Amino acid sequence: MSFLERFRWGGRDTAGSALVIVLMAVLLMSAMGLAMVLLATTDTLAASNQRDARVALYAAEAGIERAASELMSLPDWDAVLSGAVTSTRADGPPTGARWLPGGGTVVLEQVANLANCGAAAACSAPALEELTGDRPWGRNNPRWRPFLYGLPGAGGPELGVYVVVLVGDDPSETDDDPERDGRAPGNPGAGIALLRAEAFGPRGARRIVEVAVSRVAPTPGSAAPRVLAWKEVR
Repeated sequence: MSFLERFRWGGRDTAGSALVIVLMAVLLMSAMGLAMVLLATTDTLAASNQRDARVALYAAEAGIERAASELMSLPDWDAVLSGAVTSTRADGPPTGARWLPGGGTVVLEQVANLANCGAAAACSAPALEELTGDRPWGRNNPRWRPFLYGLPGAGGPELGVYVVVLVGDDPSETDDDPERDGRAPGNPGAGIALLRAEAFGPRGARRIVEVAVSRVAPTPGSAAPRVLAWKEVR
């Protein structure tokens, strides 16, 4: 083999090695670019989920405030605790499915049943009185009833949040009747109601807030809610 032939073959070998190196570099850069895209997408989704959760929490708190304000205007809470009276701001009867702005549905009875006995189906009497970690009061377990439900005021459809506020009797009462506000002297839960707001937001965002409120009179003839306890359930 002449020097020229050896040079040509060597050139081909060098060119082939360079091509392999270039291809490996391209693959490496592509993999790094794909990883950066996935990382940016993940960060964007995480930020969106956090934003949706925060919006749902604010909507739940707003629902609590509106429901508590309306409760203060009612002289008697028995009809509310029994489910006979709902909010004037409710979007219809306290039964049936509602379409969520972001897609999907929420069934009002199922929301109440899940809060009362942890099942979507109607709760039996023993299930309502069952002693559990979340409901350890037996016959005084609150019987959650839909009270205020709908889109949270102006801008609700744009926010994509549907709010259901349930009302229940204070379980510290000793009258064994969760559908009436105990008025007997010495009853520790008299004049106290529980509010449970569940907000359903876009992309499955959901937040639940429970509040205990009582009635106070800042001025003669007026009534305002007083928050006794607040907790975020979910």
